[in-house]
Amino acid sequence: MNPRRVRVSGFSRTGVAVIVAASALIIFGPIARSQGRAPRYQVQALWPKPFPNQSWVLGSITGVTVDAQNHIWVVHRGGDSLENNEKGMMLTPPSASLCCTAAPFVLEFDQAGALLSSWGGPGQGYQWPQSPGGLAVDGKGNVWITAAGLEPAPARGRGPNDPTAAEQPAAAGRRGAGAAAPPAPGDAHVIKFSRDGKFLLQIGTPGKMDGADSQTTLNRPSAIAYDAMANEVFVADTGNRRIVVFDADSGKYKRHWFAYGEKAAGSAPAPYAANDPPSKSFRDVTCVEIARDGNVYVCDRSSNRIQVFQKNGTFVKEAIVSKNTLGATVTGQFGVVSSYGSAWDIAFSSDAQQRYVFIADGHNKKVRIFQRDTLTEVGTFGSGGRYPGQFLAVGSIATDAQGNVYAGEQHHGKRVQKFVAK
Repeated sequence: MNPRRVRVSGFSRTGVAVIVAASALIIFGPIARSQGRAPRYQVQALWPKPFPNQSWVLGSITGVTVDAQNHIWVVHRGGDSLENNEKGMMLTPPSASLCCTAAPFVLEFDQAGALLSSWGGPGQGYQWPQSPGGLAVDGKGNVWITAAGLEPAPARGRGPNDPTAAEQPAAAGRRGAGAAAPPAPGDAHVIKFSRDGKFLLQIGTPGKMDGADSQTTLNRPSAIAYDAMANEVFVADTGNRRIVVFDADSGKYKRHWFAYGEKAAGSAPAPYAANDPPSKSFRDVTCVEIARDGNVYVCDRSSNRIQVFQKNGTFVKEAIVSKNTLGATVTGQFGVVSSYGSAWDIAFSSDAQQRYVFIADGHNKKVRIFQRDTLTEVGTFGSGGRYPGQFLAVGSIATDAQGNVYAGEQHHGKRVQKFVAK
């Protein structure tokens, strides 16, 4: 098909600029649905601002959070999640001199999208994750990052929510041809840093996984939340299918629980099927957030559900999110990519009652809005695609004090978007 040529005449450059700007507003307008109760959102198309180093690019976004200063923190996988043609300046020898290289793993932005600080990577006294997971900022400004690990390679004929998937080793030799290097110890830890990146504390040890009742070890923890009232951190311990709580200063174990508040690990669940009864065990806990009323919200991603608990682990209620969602797994040049399930991450609205819950539904490429008291869906925004306001794999979500929503995309999405309430 031959491209069409369009001629614009009779306008000054300023006039043409106005037309272009107006067109952008139409193209990037909100893609939202509401049943009359939920807030509506407009994407801020040019957020964040360009990096000072314009050769930097983001990898797969694994965590987004907002601190008490309304600064937005982002963590991503870095070079391991870039396509070969994005690694020009990182290759030996470089294949390009201007683009690209991975941005530092941890990035701090202000609300306008200006970069305030950046750091992360291997250092003295701790092990940087093979793949970071979620992050949280505590009341002292310290930054907590989980070591979520590379997604396990599914055995032939099995999906990532197979009961043995969490114990399967990640595929080796992904970074190039030749003999595969010995696999690094699997991620099984949480790391605490000062806000400027100074190492403070590590809970757990890579490669050391002593089971679901362990008080000292973890297994691919994917998310973390801080409770200022008790000075505790709540960890979504994905590989052990549990929530586990530690003292935020010492890292000392406090308590843990499983699905429905059970104190003992249940049997590994079968792969999800929409018409089966709800699993008595978690499949893969990928988020944990604490509401102002003290309730703890947990995502069980590939089970398509959210469970709510008291801080002591007492079960309160659950909600099903897009019951018929399944998913897919693809093995690419930077590892296994899974898009199973509808409940990837959550955030609360900024009003005093936290009336709404925002759910990142990565497989269905949208953000769902639930009313928090009833846990019923009242709206959505986003759709599949690459334009601003659309998503490829929205897996992280956070809100600031003004009610703005920040959404990070995993896998091939590799971006963070800001949505402003209309």
